[in-house]
Order: sequence, then C-alpha cells, then structure tokens
Amino acid sequence: MSKKASKPDAPSSDDEPAEKQAVEEDVAREGEGGASGDASGEKRDKGGVRSKSGTRVELPSGSGVPLAPRSIRGVSSASRSGDEKKASKAASKAAKVNKERPASYRKSGDAPEGKRRRFRRPRWQRKLKFTREGKYFLGITLGVGFAAINTGNNLLYLLLGMMLSLIIVSGVMSELSLRTLTVKRRLPARAQVGRSHLVEIEVYNNKSRVPSYAIEVEDLRAGQPADKRCFFLKISPRSTQIAAYRRTPLKRGLERHTGFRIATRFPFGLFEKSREVDSPDELVIYPAVDPVRLPQRGHGETAGDAGPLGRGAGEEIYALRPMRQGDDPRDIYWRKCTVPGHMVLRERARETLHEVDLLVDNVRKPVPPESDKESTLPGADQFEQRVREVASYAVAHIKRGDRVTVSTAGGERVISDRSRGIDPVLRFLALLQQVDEPSRPRGTKRRQKRRRRGAAA
Repeated sequence: MSKKASKPDAPSSDDEPAEKQAVEEDVAREGEGGASGDASGEKRDKGGVRSKSGTRVELPSGSGVPLAPRSIRGVSSASRSGDEKKASKAASKAAKVNKERPASYRKSGDAPEGKRRRFRRPRWQRKLKFTREGKYFLGITLGVGFAAINTGNNLLYLLLGMMLSLIIVSGVMSELSLRTLTVKRRLPARAQVGRSHLVEIEVYNNKSRVPSYAIEVEDLRAGQPADKRCFFLKISPRSTQIAAYRRTPLKRGLERHTGFRIATRFPFGLFEKSREVDSPDELVIYPAVDPVRLPQRGHGETAGDAGPLGRGAGEEIYALRPMRQGDDPRDIYWRKCTVPGHMVLRERARETLHEVDLLVDNVRKPVPPESDKESTLPGADQFEQRVREVASYAVAHIKRGDRVTVSTAGGERVISDRSRGIDPVLRFLALLQQVDEPSRPRGTKRRQKRRRRGAAA
C-alpha cells in the first residue's frame, strides 16, 4: 500500500459506500435537529457533509434528506443547549449580585479596605483582665511548661495539659455566663443633692437552659467614676433578678447614664471577663433645700392661700343673703333653705394671692487678665449658694400657698404655686447654668461721654 493510501484523511474507495450509507442513516435519524443546527450559524458545504473522520461525503441530489447538524462530528445539540443554559444562568446570577452591590463597588469588584474591616468586627467585644490568683496560676503554668520542655518528663506534660485545660474551660464557661443578658435601669422620679436615693438594676437571662453565675453589673455615668455595682450570684434561665444600690449626689444638674459593664469571674476566679452594653438614660438632680423661716404676714391675713378682703369668687364664704333674680343657682346654700320658696344664697369672698419674685443672677462676671485662676472659684461657689438659697425660699413660699416667680438676668423665668407643686421650680434651678456677660461694642463709653458733653453744652 502506498504512503498516500496509508493516511487517515484519504480513505479507500471500498469503504466509501459503507460510510456513505451510515451517514444517510444518521441524517434520517436526526432530521428534526437539522433546523436547530442551521440556526446556530455553522458553516456547511452545499453539496454534502463531513463525516467523523473528516471526509466530505456527497449526497444524491433530490433525495429530500436535510443536511445533518454538528452532531455528525461528535458534538450533540442537546449537550450544546445544556452548556448554553448553564452559561446563561451563571451570567444572570453574576448580574444580579453586581446589581445588589453598592454603586461604588461595582466597578472595582470589591469593597474598600475600611469597609471590609467594619464587616469583620466581632459582634460582642470582650475585655479580659487577670486577677491576682490568675497571675499566680499563669506563672505556675509557665514554670511547669519550661520544666516539662527541659526534662521531658511525661508527668510534667500531663500536669501542663491539665492546667491549660482549666484556662480553656474558664474562658468557655465565663462566655456562657455573659451571653444573652438584658440589663435595665430604674431611676427614681426625683433626686436631690445631699439626699440618698435608690437605683434598681434588673437583669434578665434570655438563655433557655444555661444559668448565669457570679454576674457583676456596674452602672456607667458620663464624666464620673463607676463606683456603684450590683452582684448577682445566680440568674436562672428565663428569669429575672433585681438588685439596687444607694447613691447620694453631690452636684446638681443633668446626670447622664451611658450604659452598663457586665463582668464575671466564674468559674475559678482566674480571669475577669467583661463586656459593655449601651443604655442611655438621664436623671435631673435638684438643688439642695434648707429649712427657711418666713416672716409672718400682716394683721387680717390668714395662714391659708389668701385673706378674705371682700366679695369675690374665692372658696371661702363671705356672707349669706336671699336669692335674687339673676343670681347663679350654683351658689345656693341648701343647708339654710328650710322654708319652701325662700332660697338662701352664699356670697364668696375675694381671695388675694400673695406673689413672690425671686431673682438669680446667672451672668458670669468678666475676669481680669492679671488675676489668677483660683479667683474664679469663689464666684462659682457664690452662684451655687444663690441657687440653693432661692430653691429653699421658693419651696417655703409654695408650701405656705404663695405664687412664686423665679427669673434670671437673661430673662428666663418659671412660675409655680401650690397647685403645680415645687417640681417646676426645682427643675428650672437644677438645669440653670452660668452664662458669659455679653461683650460691649467698642466705642460705647466714648459715645456716652460725647452725649453727656453735648447735653451739658
């Protein structure tokens, strides 16, 4: 056989009819898929098709058999359609993910460095502190570890593993105690300088099976040291424990509570694990009130709300008289109406309510530049003393039945009487702060001197 006949691309003439018959059978079997193969845009010869071996086979003209698709060459149309479906699904999924991303991430394909760090932050931040016993235990553990490495003694390795396991168990059990705890604060309705009040702390364990042991709750306040704590020995699952601490405020004003610090040393007391919880709240501290002895009223005045000085619309009875036409029937005095057809009317007394005006100068005097810083302290102390004095007199007058008006140098004021109570005045004084004196424009004194000279001339 010649070299030309041995090539696979040039088959013999004897095999050509058999191969031609096989091609016709394949074309007849996949005639339905011919249209799809034509739509895919593949190039074929007009006069025939190519077999699997790559030989071009001539088909008889007028046979009516459509040309076969690419499936003749070993790739089926079903597999191609499946690959196309997978590719389309992947493209649609990628487009959907890209659409859900923020607009700043679509071009770069990833989040910036700062954004990725924010998403990687832990949900709960814990703080771990060694106790005195924990420091000793850690030192002993390190000593046992060095001894085990130097000597190679198995007993020392066993002891080292036991001590390390205690540290791991301590971390796991303390984490279980701190998790899913809800802390609430109950502040009093009124707090005053120099008087102690109670603050209740309520802790609820949201865990369904695991209790929490040795829980210490510390109330945090803005700008003040955390010195008040509540201890809970055991909080059962799905239960609430309440504790309270007593505190005596030393300064008036608005006290801001920021949150809680929840800590535990359970189970071995080697470490103190804690976490902070945000719980903002506010409490107004009223100024202190001293007992004040007010001067007695003049002759003819009563110790009540007012003195009866004539007819009016007060609460006290001034006189009784027969009812006349046009009188208000609500003033009929039924106790004296014993005779039928004879109605007795009561006349009310006019009440004069005593009004008291109290002034608080809250303008801070300018400090000369040559004076030192210690000279500003007496001014602040005088202002606090004045606030305390005004609060004491206001409470005394309101208890006696007078109407009290407290005003400041800036024009702010509050009015209260016995019906409203002392809370509006005390709250106003508790939130009152000193303000700087407004600076005068330049040349004011010169203008005043000029005006005086002109007036004198």
